[in-house]
Amino acid sequence: MGHRSKRRMFVLGLDCAEPKLVFDLWKDHLPVLKNLAARGCWGKLRSSTPAITVPAWSSMLSSRDPGVLGVYGFRNRADTSYYRMEIADNSVIHQPRVWDYLGDAGYDSILIGIPQTYPVRSVRGRLVSGILTPDIEKPCTWPQEWRDEIRRLAPQYDFDARPFRTERKDWLLEKIHSMTEAHFTVADSILDSPDWDFFMLVEIGLDRMHHGFWNYFDPTHFEYEPGNPYEKVIFDYYVWMDTKLGEWLDRLSPEDVVLVVSDHGAHAVQGWICINEWLWREGYLTLFEEPQGGVVPFTKVEVDWSRTRAWGAGGYYGRIFFNIEGREPEGVVKPEMVEDLREELCERIAAVPSHTGEPLDTRVYTPDRIYQQVNGLPPDLLVYFDNLRWRSAGSFGHDGIYSFKNDTGPDGCNHAEDGLFILYDPAALQGGREVIGAQLMDVAPWILDTFGVSRPDSLQGKSMIFE
Repeated sequence: MGHRSKRRMFVLGLDCAEPKLVFDLWKDHLPVLKNLAARGCWGKLRSSTPAITVPAWSSMLSSRDPGVLGVYGFRNRADTSYYRMEIADNSVIHQPRVWDYLGDAGYDSILIGIPQTYPVRSVRGRLVSGILTPDIEKPCTWPQEWRDEIRRLAPQYDFDARPFRTERKDWLLEKIHSMTEAHFTVADSILDSPDWDFFMLVEIGLDRMHHGFWNYFDPTHFEYEPGNPYEKVIFDYYVWMDTKLGEWLDRLSPEDVVLVVSDHGAHAVQGWICINEWLWREGYLTLFEEPQGGVVPFTKVEVDWSRTRAWGAGGYYGRIFFNIEGREPEGVVKPEMVEDLREELCERIAAVPSHTGEPLDTRVYTPDRIYQQVNGLPPDLLVYFDNLRWRSAGSFGHDGIYSFKNDTGPDGCNHAEDGLFILYDPAALQGGREVIGAQLMDVAPWILDTFGVSRPDSLQGKSMIFE
């Protein structure tokens, strides 16, 4: 056991919590969050680029951008071949996160469900890993014997609601609730322990609720039907989370600091841009023959790499990779022509209109211009179609470049760039002040400053944003 500080910190991470719902639409139905904000400070929290669970939480808790981390999504290029991807789990994270700095300073942490903590590493305190953990049978805790206690408390403990892109909505709803309840049970069992200084729980269930049910409640979604049986399930989940937070706050000390934070937000998806279809039709990608028989994954088409300059990948955002001579096995883009290709594609992709011909607010990013460093194998271009209101589809067979059905299963929302935070520090009462301009890399420096722990100059965030 380390030295006990009088002021501890409790952090509730709500993956994908949307500021418009918490601060506006449902504000009066979430009294715990509303009261916490009224006594402290609050605001939007700009996510990482890309605005995805992986790498956003690691960027937040290390205060390093995705380029420094070398993580550009759940799946990243494993090498410079054309198809091999690998899961970006804890093994690829080489930057310290807040609990590492706190542990070195003698503070103990309780960490539950934080993304990119599997495979498990030792921590000063206790940890149960988050999504990307295969199942409870794998080594998923520190210390290892804590797993036996978790299995006793919650025999059906799940790390994710898999698969959350499913038509079985009743099953999904029950799965998310039972998973969340198991996470709550573990947190309840240890919250009253005197042996922690920093307690952080990240709940992935809210993200899965949004992806599974957003189209059932949001009138702006093209699939929305009023009066459907799932119209209130997201609202009910927020109310449940708010109530549970109130129970936890009642068990904390009046001196404890409380932070509620999300890694990104959410909004209705308006459609899918079929990125490889577009590259093919515009002459950047060449196939030996046109795919037949409906939707075909990119990995199943025959690409003529000797005549292909670029290809893409689908997901929350679009990734475009160049087929560069000397980098890819059959690269054809000469290194001295890469910049011209980059500028050409940036301009042309940004000009792609909607299916009705209306302009889209598309942003195209290049890694060397947005990251402090560029590690690993990033996309050559990162594309936010209509600022993430449209998603990217990597498959073929959509009879055009537009689709209104996700090629990896039903999904009602896309991520939004702004997450949120609510901070209550009884030693620095803010009186409900709204903070403008916070970025998620600001969180880790603020945590370390609150504990009086020295932080290296390499951290990219600025703690002052919260002061």
